[in-house]
Amino acid sequence: MEHFIIPENYQPALSLHDTQVGIKTVKDFFQKTLSDRLNLLRVSAPLFVDPSSGLNDNLNGVERPVTFDIKESPDQKAEIVHSLAKWKRYALKKYGFAHGEGLYTDMVAIRRDEDTDNIHSIYVDQWDWEKIITREERNVDTLKDVVRTVYSALKKTEKYMAIQYDYIEEILPKDIFFITSQELEDMYPGLSPKDREYKIVKEKGAVFIMQIGKMLASGEPHDGRAPDYDDWELNGDIIVYYPVLDIALELSSMGVRVDAAALKHQLKVCGCEERAEMDFQRAILNDELPFTIGGGIGQSRICMFYLRKAHIGEVHCSLWPEETVKLAEEHNIPLL
Repeated sequence: MEHFIIPENYQPALSLHDTQVGIKTVKDFFQKTLSDRLNLLRVSAPLFVDPSSGLNDNLNGVERPVTFDIKESPDQKAEIVHSLAKWKRYALKKYGFAHGEGLYTDMVAIRRDEDTDNIHSIYVDQWDWEKIITREERNVDTLKDVVRTVYSALKKTEKYMAIQYDYIEEILPKDIFFITSQELEDMYPGLSPKDREYKIVKEKGAVFIMQIGKMLASGEPHDGRAPDYDDWELNGDIIVYYPVLDIALELSSMGVRVDAAALKHQLKVCGCEERAEMDFQRAILNDELPFTIGGGIGQSRICMFYLRKAHIGEVHCSLWPEETVKLAEEHNIPLL
């Protein structure tokens, strides 16, 4: 509850009905723009996976996935996905995609261990996307080019929404600013990672912080990242300044995916080398999967951003602590 931000004199600009119209407007426009610019095809994706496949996203390694048994297969368990970061790479090969082509899908997840606040919910929805590149394209220039493409889609969507709704003003800067997590730590050595993010994004408006998961000079990573999908040297987060809550708002996490060398190194750093025996990880080590770049873009996060909402519960349905519901009602924040 101490993380619940209440904007002063907050007044929703849209009714519940019109908010639903706005959500559809954002989603329809953004996903069309993104898929056109990155050459992505929408595909169907799983809600749950076999735990032994290694396909689930382990996030920071401590979050518990939701599991259940299956009546027809009593000895088999299934896990609700945390994200589709690994499954997408496998699907690109299975579905026969070629270099320069990619896919995206609507991913929904349950993160039961999430600490909820204005921008975090136990319900997660995002566009998970993935695109095939060559070994030679596994570099920082490719990463930055794709980040600029994603950011251009975000910018175009904001312009479109500002035309549709009089109360929405364009606040995203023309260009996104690039900085590594180590450069950011060097700039603000006395601050926590989250406070560093706030400082830089308040100044720049939109920032891509690179090398998430990599150990910094302080002995800690900027943030946790599973060792078996992003290459920690070639990844990052798109973060924008959100004036409604006066916060740094992460809209997307993305990166060039691990090759065999990066996977071996990162599994060793994390002390989980046993994962190398799982099907997905073994396929990477045996060079059986394409080289890719990909990421996730929060659907409710961008709806919240573009519609200038105070709480993510205004744009999607979830469950909240009783105190959150009460406080929201008292301050004119209508949770769905």
